[in-house]
Amino acid sequence: MGLMSRLSRSIRALFGGIIETTENPELILQQTIRDMRDRVPELNNSVAQVMATEKLLAKSKERLEAQVVDLDSKIRASVKLSRDDIATAYIGQLQQAQVDLQKTSQQLEHATLASKQALKARDNYVLQMQRRTAEAMQLINQSKQARLQEQLAQTMESFQIGDDAGTFQEMRERIQRRSAAAEARMDLATGGVESQIQDIERESLNIQVEDTLTAYKRQMGLVPDSPASTPAPPSVRNDSAAEKSLGPSERGKALE
Repeated sequence: MGLMSRLSRSIRALFGGIIETTENPELILQQTIRDMRDRVPELNNSVAQVMATEKLLAKSKERLEAQVVDLDSKIRASVKLSRDDIATAYIGQLQQAQVDLQKTSQQLEHATLASKQALKARDNYVLQMQRRTAEAMQLINQSKQARLQEQLAQTMESFQIGDDAGTFQEMRERIQRRSAAAEARMDLATGGVESQIQDIERESLNIQVEDTLTAYKRQMGLVPDSPASTPAPPSVRNDSAAEKSLGPSERGKALE
């Protein structure tokens, strides 16, 4: 293979690859649909011209037929009047009109056939255009779906799920270490001698409160007396001693 052939092939491959990468299937299909739709008015104009030719020939045929009938009447009238010279002139015109009528009739037949063929071609093109348009729209939707799937795949790839999983594992271990250290400090804080002393003092205070409550209930008759058990509240004991030490007169004075 010659050097020029290889160079030409490389250039065509390079530009072909560039063109292929820049081609957008959706835009190309949309432009194809627009081109097909733009051809419909041109076809309609062509069909209209063919039909116009048909109508002109039809009118010309009608005019020639009327001319033939008129010349025939004039020839008959000239013959009745024994004007052979005038009849001969009309006969010449009649012959020319008949020739023109024959040609016009043949042209009209061809024009009528051409009009039917043009209408049929136009209708076939419109039908094909509609079919192609529907197919192009389906392909465009498929292309959009493929583009969305590509974007979704790129997005999923950019997430880097493996790296995120490692980050979550690292943060989980760090939080667990902090929690374990906090629990250990709590155990040390609550397991010392000072903590035990505080618990004993708290329990002693609770016992005193319960004894005082029981004494109040016993004084109010809510609990049966048991002298050997819980002593009366301090205020109650002081009042009872005062009552025992005072006599009746002194107790009356105290009440006054």
